[in-house]
Amino acid sequence: MSVCGALLCGCGDLSTPAYRRPDMPAKESWAHAHRAVSAAETVDPHWWKAFDDPYLNGLIDQAIAANVDIQILAARIGVAGAQIGEVQAGALPTVDAGAGIDYEKSTHQTLTKTYNAATQVNWDIDIWGKVEKSVQAQKAEFHASEADWRAGYLELVANVASTYFQILQYDDQIAEEQQTLDKNRQILTIYQQMAANGVAPKTEVLRQSAEINGIANELLELHRSRDTAENALATLVGVPAGEFRMPAGHLRQRVKFPDVPMGLPAQLLARRPDVVAAQYRILESYDEVGSARLAQLPTISLTGRGGSAAYSLSDLFKAFTFSFMPSIDLPMFDPGVHAHIKTTEAQSKVAEQQYRQTVFTAFEEVENALVNLDAHKKQRMELMQQNERLRTVAAQVEAQLKEGLVSQLEVLESERSLASAELSLLANHEQILSDTVTLYKAIGGGWTAVEVANVASDATAAAANAAPVK
Repeated sequence: MSVCGALLCGCGDLSTPAYRRPDMPAKESWAHAHRAVSAAETVDPHWWKAFDDPYLNGLIDQAIAANVDIQILAARIGVAGAQIGEVQAGALPTVDAGAGIDYEKSTHQTLTKTYNAATQVNWDIDIWGKVEKSVQAQKAEFHASEADWRAGYLELVANVASTYFQILQYDDQIAEEQQTLDKNRQILTIYQQMAANGVAPKTEVLRQSAEINGIANELLELHRSRDTAENALATLVGVPAGEFRMPAGHLRQRVKFPDVPMGLPAQLLARRPDVVAAQYRILESYDEVGSARLAQLPTISLTGRGGSAAYSLSDLFKAFTFSFMPSIDLPMFDPGVHAHIKTTEAQSKVAEQQYRQTVFTAFEEVENALVNLDAHKKQRMELMQQNERLRTVAAQVEAQLKEGLVSQLEVLESERSLASAELSLLANHEQILSDTVTLYKAIGGGWTAVEVANVASDATAAAANAAPVK
């Protein structure tokens, strides 16, 4: 016993660290929330339906079913689940069996044939629970992979929604720019007539022609941007680029602004998938440290061998031999074992810092989304007032034209100013929708809160749950 005690004392630290969420600076509320929020607020798992757009819902369903990136993440969950069983197999006995025939030629040129059969069983007994610690580490990686899938799912849905809104904005912008182009061509015709009558310089004709060139260029750029956005949407929904066509639509007529349920900052740590994945990887690193420390302890192996050899098959099992031999390995003297402990401890510190960085990024993304959403909503009020006033001016100029007080040129100029303001309001509408999507994504979508703990679930249940639930 004294020898065993001395060996254990020489192993150094044998403790297995317990998971504890790293300390973070306190954050009790959202600094830029435009209203009071409470812990009771929850997000619908199908949050994108709050935009009340059936076509968008169909795109997202198609993307979830066919997107390649999300399928890769789902396959990685299956790999992580299978690896649990692979690690567990390290605690089971191994069996080697073989049979063969040996031929030997004697000095008298006689060929002798010998039959042989042998079996060997090896069992490294996991006395100290080193393998079980590795199993727990792999279970943590399984859950981290599941959280990675959830993060990818959230990213996919957000990208589909944002790209869809962007395409609808391009459709409205193209329609507005086409109207602006038509009006500027009418203005050009007036300038050409005035120049022909000597009441306007030719420079005005050239200036207006250049204006038309600029608008035509902007229109071509909008078509290009819409086509590339449509290609991006095709890839997101699992269709080859160029093979997907989205019908033209109108952004303001099809999509409404939802109010996002926020919840408190502390809830974000248990709800946002990338934060949860980072927590599980801390737990995994702690289990790896525990496994590495337990690897210092003596290992007992049992080896059993049995076999026989004979000159004929009928005599093969008449002379069967068997041996059983336990052995002990003393890894505490192996410098590689101690080096591995230091490596796992260093990796656990990296995992903790990566978690902190993930949390800081999450808080920043939420606050930025709130800032952008609030600012763009305030800008919307100014733009709506601007449009209303320019619309009144255009109506008054139109009335003055009927009375002969102004020229057609002034009417067209006022309409052009109104069209420019309409484009600004349209861009603002798309910004608010994209900000809303970003905010939903930043707060973790509608995922149920996950509490990371040291207790790992049963491997069988983990493998059964390897397929993600939508």
